[in-house]
Amino acid sequence: MKTKDQKLAVRPRRLRFSAGLRKMVRETELNAADLIYPLFICHGENIRAEIRSMPGIYQFSVDQLKAEVEEIAQLGIPAVILFGIPAAKDAEGSENFAPDGIIQQAIRAIKAAVPDLIVITDVCMCEYTDHGHCGIINTDRHSNLPEGYVLNDRTLDVIAKVAVSHAQAGADIVAPSGMIDGMVGAIRAALDGASFEHTPILSYSVKYASAFYGPFRDAAESPPQFGDRKTHQMDPSNVREALRETALDVAEGADMLMVKPALPYLDVLYRVRQAHPELPLVAYNVSGEYSMVKAAAANGWLDEPKVVLEALTGIKRAGADLIITYHAKEAARWLSTQ
Repeated sequence: MKTKDQKLAVRPRRLRFSAGLRKMVRETELNAADLIYPLFICHGENIRAEIRSMPGIYQFSVDQLKAEVEEIAQLGIPAVILFGIPAAKDAEGSENFAPDGIIQQAIRAIKAAVPDLIVITDVCMCEYTDHGHCGIINTDRHSNLPEGYVLNDRTLDVIAKVAVSHAQAGADIVAPSGMIDGMVGAIRAALDGASFEHTPILSYSVKYASAFYGPFRDAAESPPQFGDRKTHQMDPSNVREALRETALDVAEGADMLMVKPALPYLDVLYRVRQAHPELPLVAYNVSGEYSMVKAAAANGWLDEPKVVLEALTGIKRAGADLIITYHAKEAARWLSTQ
């Protein structure tokens, strides 16, 4: 036991003494430039419809995008990721790769308004299919596969067409999100064959079959009409599988990797960062994470700005270079006042 005359040589609190010292030695910096903002785009005119389960998040018609993306750019947020709500749905989600599809229209409008804003497109099928699943489903009752099963290789053909269509419309990055085996390789081959060798692929390499996606399905109008997505999205219990998935995507030519969701999977994010230090790593702070904070803040249970910035800092500290988050605009404003 130390006597009152003995001095402590090591006092970590010395570097916490003032706000200036704390800022100077801070290990992880969160900035607006780390954030990507999701946008939901629908057909029609003069539409800015708030999503009931996601306060502060809206579906926009294309004519409303100019003001929105100008605000996003002014806040220092470098990129948006687009999700479309089609005019009509069918078995293969054909609007997803139509030249005048809702996402293709949105890309052109955003690039005309703010050319330097990076436009990322979600390359999946669930919003566009009448069954709400992420690919072509088996309808052959005589097949050795169950009815409703997502057919892997037939789905690859469609999402490759989607990626090329998005690139032709002006997308800067395409982001396949269906967790379909071989999706990165199929899209890379299709993009290269269409002279889009320069277009990067951000792969949803590690996407869990998560209960945290509920509010997103309201926003994108994409709930499955039967069953679930557990045959292609990952089991929440697994982490070694995440390393296998990312290794496969890297081998197929992925330029960036993603872990989704973020907060319940910080251990996975850390493991992927350690396994692949050479590639940019994105985390998706998903709709359920957003809506929980919003609900608690609305009830006065949490200090929303402090909680949001702490959560986003934790995601970055775990290894994310970039964070897709519905909090992006608010977070950028809060960070500007610090």
